[in-house]
Amino acid sequence: MDLLGTVIWTNFGIVFTLAKLLDLSHRKKTGLINQFLKDSCLLLIDVQKGVDVLSHWGGATGRRNNPNAENNMLGLLSEWRQAGLSVAWTLHDSREADSPLKLSGSGGELKPGFEICDHDIVIEKDVNSGFIGTSLEIILRRAGIQRLVVVGFFTNCCVETTVRMSGNMGFDTYLISDCCATTNRIGFDGTDYDPELVHSMAVANLHREFCTALEVEQASSLLRENLVGINRCQGNE
Repeated sequence: MDLLGTVIWTNFGIVFTLAKLLDLSHRKKTGLINQFLKDSCLLLIDVQKGVDVLSHWGGATGRRNNPNAENNMLGLLSEWRQAGLSVAWTLHDSREADSPLKLSGSGGELKPGFEICDHDIVIEKDVNSGFIGTSLEIILRRAGIQRLVVVGFFTNCCVETTVRMSGNMGFDTYLISDCCATTNRIGFDGTDYDPELVHSMAVANLHREFCTALEVEQASSLLRENLVGINRCQGNE
């Protein structure tokens, strides 16, 4: 590339960056989240049968919150497909010998009602984040995806880790809180933390820093129109 081309390209990059920053600033000030369009992707994290082995995740008192998570996800997924927008999945294939989340076993299968379509993005991972050791970021960038809408399991583990990285990578990230669930957690001192508390703290940690947290009805509305009166509040911008 010659000097003139370099200058033009550099100036274009500066203008594009400034335009993006001004747009984000405008949305933050006016309380507006723009409609989900072709640059948006629904990312379903680890919606696999193995998450139901509650004794593995929460010990003898294993239990989970939000029993409506699956139905909420299925409803949003159906609307998302009707809108013709991109869908991505992560499938967990654990490194741990005793994990129920292994693709070689029944625990690695998708939960009932969930189906992967031919044009969906499918990522196999063996750690918490959907971005580590995978091609997820490259695939999303090449597809022109700038906005990620995240749902799945577990709120405080793979969902949280993926959302943190998504926000840090510059994706406009949304966490649909009632499309996620988790289990109780046993602390180092033996304290049994209730799953709803674990879930709520994970969402609170992510909201306003790594993503904007929404409810499924709000996400559904964003498939049809801009959402007025709700501030997009992702940090590090």
